[in-house]
Order: sequence, then structure tokens, then C-alpha cells
Amino acid sequence: MHSQTSTNETRGVVLMMTSVLLFAVNVLVIRGLALHMPGIDGWMASLFRSIAGFIVVILCFSRGGNLSLHHVFTNPLLTLRGILGSIAIVLFYITVVHLGAGRAVVINLTYPMFAAIIATLWLREPLRPLTFAWIVTGFAGLCIFLGSGHSSATLFYNLLGVAGAVLAAIVVVIIRRLHSTEHSSSIYASQCIFGLFVSLPVSGPSVGNLPPSSWFILLGAGAVVAFGQLTMTFSYRHLTVSKGASLQMALPLTTALGGFFLFGERFSALELTGAALTIAATIQILRAPKLTPALTKHPQPAS
Repeated sequence: MHSQTSTNETRGVVLMMTSVLLFAVNVLVIRGLALHMPGIDGWMASLFRSIAGFIVVILCFSRGGNLSLHHVFTNPLLTLRGILGSIAIVLFYITVVHLGAGRAVVINLTYPMFAAIIATLWLREPLRPLTFAWIVTGFAGLCIFLGSGHSSATLFYNLLGVAGAVLAAIVVVIIRRLHSTEHSSSIYASQCIFGLFVSLPVSGPSVGNLPPSSWFILLGAGAVVAFGQLTMTFSYRHLTVSKGASLQMALPLTTALGGFFLFGERFSALELTGAALTIAATIQILRAPKLTPALTKHPQPAS
């Protein structure tokens, strides 16, 4: 019995770390394309992620009877999830393009701190004193990370990244409410559908200006993050939410290392200190009782 439990947990860890790797690959591919092709920006990345994600949802869930696409337009909360989630993803990819992969991911993964506060205000979930202390610590680390002597342009994209994290936090709380009435496939499909509506008017006219090879790379990157989402979901069949959430925090390190070796991205000692404080605080918030279910089922690295 103990051996079976150990085997299942090992399987869960492997699946979770696979999802982390897939999320990191998506971000690094988008970063690399943006550096070599000026026509590829956050809007373009969001468009192809939405297309690829919708294809994956249809292929994986359309035959099971659980996918309800019409609910995306008839359930106001599901519609709101799609709109806000789509904007959050656009903002995330904009920061990937302008700030670098590692920095963008660190900022984006602060969303559990905002979600804990929003859940307290909206869902009336109790906020434990220790959790509040970790939130304060996390925000202090974020201030250190964001405020270490950057240009006004960088500050603008830093703030844009924070805005995306706040939107992702709102989406996470909405998802908590939706799970009592909607299937996960419908919740994910809403993001893909409204992602098309949000990004197509902006980036659609420019798609024809890109080399066809970039279309396939972008679609591949979108499929990678979709499968990363599914792999993460499967991992929770074998892991506690607290352990799974902690493993997800390997994403900033993985992405930062990729950015360092592939694109020469650097962090100062002060920035690393702030990032470490924020990530440590986020892990503790994710491990807190009652908050973790809302924060781990459908994260937005990569919203």
C-alpha cells in the first residue's frame, strides 16, 4: 500500500515538473520569436495560443459530453472569465516581449497574493493572520524586485505585468465559483474563445506579414502550453494541492535559467533577493488551507 502511494506521488511529481517545463518552453519560444521577428508581439502570441488551445479542447473533450460551448455565451460569469483571462494573457505576453522571460514570469506568478485578498473581499473567505503576514512579505519582495533602478519604460511594463497578475487573480476567484456549475473544459474553452475575440482585431491583419514558418512555431507554442495545462491537471490526481502548488514555483527558476542561457537575461543581487522573497511568500500562501483549491486548478502563467 505504501509502495503504491509512493509510486503515485512520484508519477504526480513527474507530471507536474513536465507541465512546468512545457510552460517554460512556451514562454521562451515566444521570447525568442519576438527578438528575431518584430511583428510578433503579445497580441500575436495570444491569438495563436487561443487557436491552439481551442483545437486541443475540441480534440480532447468534445466527445465526452462535458464541453458546453454555448455556456461560454449564456453564463455571464463564464463570459467574464473568458474576457478577463484573455486580457491577462495578452498583458503577460507583452511583458515577456518587453521585459524578458524570467522577469515576466516572476511578476505574473504573484497572482496568488492578489487572489487571496480578492477571495477575502468577494467570497468572504477568512484570511488567517499568518497568510496576511506572508502577503505583506510577498508584496515587500515584489516592491524590491520592481523598484531597483529601472527606466520609466521598464517601470511601465512592470506595472503592466502587475495589472495582468491582478486580472489573473480575479479570474482564479471566478474559476472557484464556476467549478460548482461548469466543467473544466468549458472554463478553459471560454479563455480560448474570448482570446480570439480580444486579440484577432489587433493582430489578425498582421498575420499575413509573418513568414509561414512562424505560424507553425506559434501554433506549436500554443499547443505546448495547452498540454502543459492538461498535464498539470492530471498531476493533481496523485499530489496534494499544497505539494503541487509548491512544485509550480519551479517555473520562475526554470524560465529565468532559460532566459539567462538563451538570451543573456540578467538579474541584480537586489532583484534576486526580492524575487526570492516573493516566491517564498507565494509558496506559503498556496499551501494555506482553503485558499489552495482556488489557486491551483487553473493557474495563468501563462495565465
